[in-house]
Amino acid sequence: MTSSDAHDWSTAGFSTRAIHAGQAPEARTGAVVPPIHQVSTYKQDGVGGLRDGYEYSRSGNPTRHALEEALAAAEGGAAAFAFASGLAAEDALLRAVLRPGDHVVIGNDVYGGTYRLIARVLGPWGIDHTPVDMLDPDAVLAAIQPGRTRAIWAETPTNPLLGIADVEAIAVHARSTGAVLVVDNTFATPYLQQPLALGADAVVHSTTKYIGGHSDVVGGAVVVADGAQLPAGLDGPTGTTALRDAVGFLQNASGAVAGPFDAWLTLRGLKTLAVRMDRHQSNAERVTRFLLDHPGVTHVLYPGLPDHPGHDVAARQMTGFGGMVAFRTGDAESAVAVCGHTRVFTLAESLGGVESLIEHPGRMTHASVAATALEVPDDLVRLSVGIEDVDDLLADLAQALDAAGLGRVATGAGRGHAAGEDHQS
Repeated sequence: MTSSDAHDWSTAGFSTRAIHAGQAPEARTGAVVPPIHQVSTYKQDGVGGLRDGYEYSRSGNPTRHALEEALAAAEGGAAAFAFASGLAAEDALLRAVLRPGDHVVIGNDVYGGTYRLIARVLGPWGIDHTPVDMLDPDAVLAAIQPGRTRAIWAETPTNPLLGIADVEAIAVHARSTGAVLVVDNTFATPYLQQPLALGADAVVHSTTKYIGGHSDVVGGAVVVADGAQLPAGLDGPTGTTALRDAVGFLQNASGAVAGPFDAWLTLRGLKTLAVRMDRHQSNAERVTRFLLDHPGVTHVLYPGLPDHPGHDVAARQMTGFGGMVAFRTGDAESAVAVCGHTRVFTLAESLGGVESLIEHPGRMTHASVAATALEVPDDLVRLSVGIEDVDDLLADLAQALDAAGLGRVATGAGRGHAAGEDHQS
């Protein structure tokens, strides 16, 4: 471990925590960046004589621990656990809080991979789920089955429809029924939103996205709130009711841990998260205004728009509206055509990298929810707005929309389409 363990960074600002927590200069050489401990096992000083507690890198690795300390500090949590992917993180957390016969409430536009995990992996294991409009706290409360609902799984903003869940309101319902509230904070990032401070018990991330930030690493994380407990009446595998103990046990027992180099890359990305997010969202705001004025765009979904149905909640619980934008074109053919004609925006899955990406959720990231209650509109296009020069992004979208037969933007038209309408097709 590094000497940063002796310093309390909890009162420092976000960027200071992201740069320094878990990352003090290395004790022996003074290296200002934590080294990559690319090692599987560690010499013991006699049987059981572990140096700083390290014996085997599945159970613990100094590079991974540096990342975990930094992530916990960034989210204001008591402990963080780094995994090989976002879904590995979700799987460990869900298995920590659910048992066969239990029930989980999920959003009706939850990420397709999360839905697949809950419905098709945990479903045969005996886990039931109910999709609800997570934007309506009363609907969440109505979906809770007393004595069975162990977890409420919220995304905010949602993927890909950019809906906003009221974390504080849902947290009240979770506490009153003994359920654990999990918030997927991937889109907002800890820079723009702190769900644990709003009452969530745990936060999950695909660190592949904004935290890694450069489309060069796959990873995931669980961050647990101070004092968070397992659902009412449940004991964990270590004999305690502490959520952090259960997640930590499963991280080691299941073994889907972040490797040292992946942890190092993710840690490097976290250092610049704040400055990148500022650019992501300033570019996204310009892209949103452009799309609002385009005659071929029927709806624009961005929580920063005043008429977005979740705008007021987003303004209250977020410090910015993020870098994700979605829009609709009126039919599937034109949406697919737009995706195929961009030159600066790369047609690809994933999001949150420095480069701008475009995709058709219905046929790409959310194909797994086709013909379910979570099916997304077939004319929806999702943009991950990068940090390139924004004029180049606008010009690229203009030519792609034109090439798709959707016409050219009328300068100064000020059409002001409503945003966030029609959350399901």
